[in-house]
Amino acid sequence: MAEPRAGGAGAPVLLSARGLLKRYGANPPVVAGVDFDVAERAFTTLLGPSGCGKTTILRMIGGFETPTGGTLTLDGVLLGDHPPERRPVNTVFQSYALFPHMSVFDNVAFSLTLRSGTGDVAAKVRRALDAVHMAEFGDRYPSQLSGGQQQRVAVARAMVAEPRLLLLDEPLSALDRAMRAHLQRELKDLQRRLGIAFVYVTHDQDEAFALSDTVLVMNAGRIVQAGAPEAVYRRPASSFVAGFIGGATLLPGHVTAVSEAGTTISTALGTFEAPGHPGLAQGMPASLVLRPDSIVVREGGTVQAAVRHVTFMGQGYAVDAEAQGQSLRFAAAEPPRIGTTVPLSVIGDRAYVTAPA
Repeated sequence: MAEPRAGGAGAPVLLSARGLLKRYGANPPVVAGVDFDVAERAFTTLLGPSGCGKTTILRMIGGFETPTGGTLTLDGVLLGDHPPERRPVNTVFQSYALFPHMSVFDNVAFSLTLRSGTGDVAAKVRRALDAVHMAEFGDRYPSQLSGGQQQRVAVARAMVAEPRLLLLDEPLSALDRAMRAHLQRELKDLQRRLGIAFVYVTHDQDEAFALSDTVLVMNAGRIVQAGAPEAVYRRPASSFVAGFIGGATLLPGHVTAVSEAGTTISTALGTFEAPGHPGLAQGMPASLVLRPDSIVVREGGTVQAAVRHVTFMGQGYAVDAEAQGQSLRFAAAEPPRIGTTVPLSVIGDRAYVTAPA
């Protein structure tokens, strides 16, 4: 299967990777010859489990790792072995890497003081701090700031030199849930206002969907799906993608028919018709992807499921049930009693038939 590619719909390509490979010694490649594009002014996220190669890709873009093979071009210029300081790229690290002995102002100004021809350093620093709502904190030191404030300073420092591309390596992972959600909104708003392309690394699916124009899903060094967040969520290219995105029940089976109306799949719980992934054909193994809103409790439902666990989620309940040895999860407005059997129906247009791998 061809490597998925992604840029932005109709937007010019800023960064292009072709056959990008990273291998250490004789070990299997950490990044296995991937192709992808990053569009101008787009927010692109590398999403995947730990060890999938996403941070290694970020480090190769930034010049901190040298590719074993393949090419990276930025604005049509081959990056080759250009060192980080010769690339119009800046990075916000997971640890923020602020200098503890420097004030906020001096931290942001530091990269400008190392370059010639940067113009009015003070004015640029003030603009950068104002953009992240930290203008009044210029005289403070990192130890006097909250985690969220330190993150903003790190972003200001990275963007003060007006890079063409900003790289962010899980910069919100150390923050609590409420602060993380708040800064996600700030980051997305900042990216839109600045018009700078962002490449973001995370293992958090919700974060990727909240921030991104394009999501590149990675597994074992490969990009296994690329697309808009809603497309990745609703039309996962494989069982891995569906499972990693979270909240899905996967029913293994085989395709019995493919038509314009949809793809029919036979499973242990019955035969169902739903939209199907391109390339599926009659007789092929496949999986039916069921999100919590794909399953409803309904009189006359063909699936009889025993309720095993009920979790209050604020606006409703998440119900874990079992039918013929198959675990199911669905949403309910009212909690069914644990131990009871409920009739379930599958809403076909909310389900999806995908490849097993």
